[in-house]
Amino acid sequence: MTQPIHVLIADDHAVVRDGLAAIIASDPGLKLVGQAVNGAQAVELARALQPDVILLDLIMPVKDGLSAIADLRRDNPAARILVLTGYAEDDKVFPAIKAGALGYMLKDAPREQLLQSIHDVAAGRVSLHPHIALKVMQELQQPSDLPPTAAPLTPRELETISLIARGLSNQQIAAELNVHERTVVKYVGSILEKLHLANRTQAALYALRQGWAEL
Repeated sequence: MTQPIHVLIADDHAVVRDGLAAIIASDPGLKLVGQAVNGAQAVELARALQPDVILLDLIMPVKDGLSAIADLRRDNPAARILVLTGYAEDDKVFPAIKAGALGYMLKDAPREQLLQSIHDVAAGRVSLHPHIALKVMQELQQPSDLPPTAAPLTPRELETISLIARGLSNQQIAAELNVHERTVVKYVGSILEKLHLANRTQAALYALRQGWAEL
């Protein structure tokens, strides 16, 4: 039997936490393991509970969500961070993505969309609210400020990054390329190192910007 996806909620509003808890409870494939009221507590609970997905608000007391992302990624590198906030401004969206959030959803998203986003992020796929996806497309039209890579990507790495941009997980990429999943992990690590990127989300954006893949 497949284990449920363990989810940690981090939001300073009790009514939001209660609503999210009810949504998570409606999906047998998800299990709520903890609730945090600020970013600092989110880091502590994530360290203790080792959740698969962290639903993270950006504006919280003590430590905000953006500041918490770096600590969460350091302590729980396997955990997927899904930002869930009411803010769609560029100064919130892009710093969160660059810091390592794999998904960015707005709190007005329908229940079904939020549940699908949790499952997608848990599987290692990028998940963006339609309004955020539009902002990403606009950002992709801007020239890149990343330094050029000294070592070009291999053909296999180019295939891999294009599949990442299409939202495929490592397991799906392995099946697509007919290689072991551990090989895909090596490809991804090499891609991030060569392109000076921090995570899969940035890799997906880079591939889209370069025209190696399409949304």
